[in-house]
Amino acid sequence: MDVLASLLDGPRARGAFLLRSILTPPWSLLIKDRAPLTVVAVVRGEAWVTHADGRPVRLGAGDVAVVRGPDPYTVADDPRTPPQVVIHPGQRCATVEGEPLAGAMDLGVRTWGTGLDGPMVMLTGTYQMRGEINRRLLAVLPPLLVLPDDDWDSPLVPLLAAEIVKDEPGQQAVLDRLLDVLLIAVLRTWLARAQAQAPAWYRAHGDPIVGKALRMLHNNPGHPWTVAALAAGAGVSRAALARRFTDLVGEPPMAYLTAWRLALAADLLRGSDATVGAVAGQVGYSSSFALSAAFKRVLGVSPQDYRAGRVREEEEALAPA
Repeated sequence: MDVLASLLDGPRARGAFLLRSILTPPWSLLIKDRAPLTVVAVVRGEAWVTHADGRPVRLGAGDVAVVRGPDPYTVADDPRTPPQVVIHPGQRCATVEGEPLAGAMDLGVRTWGTGLDGPMVMLTGTYQMRGEINRRLLAVLPPLLVLPDDDWDSPLVPLLAAEIVKDEPGQQAVLDRLLDVLLIAVLRTWLARAQAQAPAWYRAHGDPIVGKALRMLHNNPGHPWTVAALAAGAGVSRAALARRFTDLVGEPPMAYLTAWRLALAADLLRGSDATVGAVAGQVGYSSSFALSAAFKRVLGVSPQDYRAGRVREEEEALAPA
């Protein structure tokens, strides 16, 4: 597994909220759903996204935006249009005065808006629980990234647009996987751009020495690695690897390995019913006690408390405002 694959291994939509919106100007949506991550793709027309920093960003046909929560943002026909609709946690839709709108703007299967003949069509896919997204992935992303249509050549947006309105057996699973693939494709393209400001540990993957060491760690995190073993695998001295790794990644090899193991452990605790002992074995700790000690030292909580806390956090994220 390379660094990119391990970074993107987190997205796992489960019953994701997916919607096609068809709108006629003037329109403006204030999004306050606190979702950890949302993908917005414009099929026809244009939209303006204004995030917490207040800088409007235009989306044209074929452009895709990825918005990192939980801060609110607006999507509108014009950044000067005042919000008319508010989207609350749980995708509860209301006017700014609080009047429910769920039925009033229903246009059919996963379709919502002001009328089917509206000039603007966009697709929205929302990861509703933080547990569906790798924490390391969220840490990489800016609050708002936009991939213009001219920067990539992909059939995924038209495919999602065709599938989102179907009402067939197993359709939710199809849409979940399409959303995952779209997100991964967008992020892969975005990270390859020089202006993406990818994290140091991601850029270091291209180094012939440090990249090899990173691949060893990612391919087999449970192995009892030492700096000497990594250096031998990379074909350099122990001192040379330690110095180069720290310069490029920003932390020593063993510190990076610890953080990576704990990230994997957190994902396993969050996404499975495996015991703490079983998780410890998978990520390279000799016992549940050893994993618990590292977990408390770095994250400040025990594995058991982390698992319980994530469940509560996800339940609260979906609770009505």
